[in-house]
Amino acid sequence: MIHLLRKNLFAIGIGITALIVLFFMINREKPSTTITPLEQETSLPNETNLESNESQLMVDIKGEVMSPGVYDMPSDARVKDVVDAAGGFTKDADQQMINLAQKVLDEMIIIVPKHGEMESDGTSEQSKQGKVRINYASEEEIQQLPGIGPSKARAIIQYREEFGYFKQVEDLLEVSGIGEKTLDALKEEIQIP
Repeated sequence: MIHLLRKNLFAIGIGITALIVLFFMINREKPSTTITPLEQETSLPNETNLESNESQLMVDIKGEVMSPGVYDMPSDARVKDVVDAAGGFTKDADQQMINLAQKVLDEMIIIVPKHGEMESDGTSEQSKQGKVRINYASEEEIQQLPGIGPSKARAIIQYREEFGYFKQVEDLLEVSGIGEKTLDALKEEIQIP
């Protein structure tokens, strides 16, 4: 009887060992249920689309381009990209007055002037009529504004080149050397865009 019991225990032990080995082999062959980085990207299309939509910019281009209008541009777009999207310049466009390398901002307005809209002395026809378009004005035009000398004019242009066009008059407060008093004097003299 003891002999039979030992035989059965030995057989049971071998059976259990075989089951354990079989269990591990089956689990090893099963594909993993964890999400890999690639599966995460493809399994979340809505979030990816949201991110790409957030990185889009709406830019309004006017003036001497083939198809003026509002364009949806990628976040790394430059003025040149917007001009290209608008079909390029017309034959009357004064390309020298546009900074094609400038980065675009959301809600930006780009106005491409005609040849002759800017006078040889650096002043535009519009500034002779009244307000100075601060986003497009030359250093000389900006210096004609009340309370603005050469250093403040350079600071305005430098800010414009680094951060893009001014969206509202109050943005001028971000320029070094311009405070509330100067801004009050400028409000009636400048135009944005």
